[in-house]
Amino acid sequence: MLKRAAHHRAVALSSDHRRPRPSRTVGVADGRARAIGVFDSGIGGLTVLKALCEAMPHEDFIYLGDTARAPYGTKSSEVILRYSRENAEFLLAKGIKLLVIACNTSSAVATAAIASETTVPVIGVIEPGARAAAKASRSGKIGVIGTEATIASSVYTHAVRQFRPDAEIYTRACPMLVPLVEEGWTDNEIARHTVEYYLGSLKASGIDTLLLGCTHYPMLSGLIGEVMGPRVKLVDSATATAVSVRQTLTALKLLRREGPGNQSFFVTEMPERFVRVGRRFFGPRVESAVRLER
Repeated sequence: MLKRAAHHRAVALSSDHRRPRPSRTVGVADGRARAIGVFDSGIGGLTVLKALCEAMPHEDFIYLGDTARAPYGTKSSEVILRYSRENAEFLLAKGIKLLVIACNTSSAVATAAIASETTVPVIGVIEPGARAAAKASRSGKIGVIGTEATIASSVYTHAVRQFRPDAEIYTRACPMLVPLVEEGWTDNEIARHTVEYYLGSLKASGIDTLLLGCTHYPMLSGLIGEVMGPRVKLVDSATATAVSVRQTLTALKLLRREGPGNQSFFVTEMPERFVRVGRRFFGPRVESAVRLER
């Protein structure tokens, strides 16, 4: 069912959970050489990592996919916050210089809490995506699709209205799109019927911009574009997030401007499947992944 976004204040979450460990304080030269940490509930965050690598080809990245506990979108806010903190702790222990939460669900629930608990910059995908959607819309009628948790949080509604207070926002939870993408079903009849089912009411609402509020959804952008038609502009947060990260590192004088750049991958379950499916998102650079024991 299409949900017309309502005006209400987001409630900050609190928890007695152990705080993520902050990265150690170092000089600028040493800090510039450190890696950027990226985590997602699974594989979808690789679309964000791809954009990051394209924008900053000299940087090293450490990617953590919590594949054992994915998807996050159907879990409670308390559980999502706990999982997100655990992911952040792992990456911060690697001495990263910046943390990217490349999961819309975690970004919606945990960005503020994690940012208040560590000394390194923390960037989620919500604000960059919201800014891009607000800028792209001509009429101010904007649609947002995402997981159940992301849509229920109304975080995109609040974020878009920071940049465009008069925006008319329509939201729709699309829980079946993530498993379709992870199965590689992005262009068959099952995928088409599912997308048409979810997006029919959004199309009828007259939006001119659709924000893809899940990192898996860019893999369906061709099909979503066909269903919505040429008058609706699709916006995903990956490119906008990469721009924000680059700007932050430049301002802090931590951007690497030379060197080959490398990526390392960690998962919490089934590394072979992560490599196989991950290549659909990121290409052949996903050669291997290390499994973490939790």
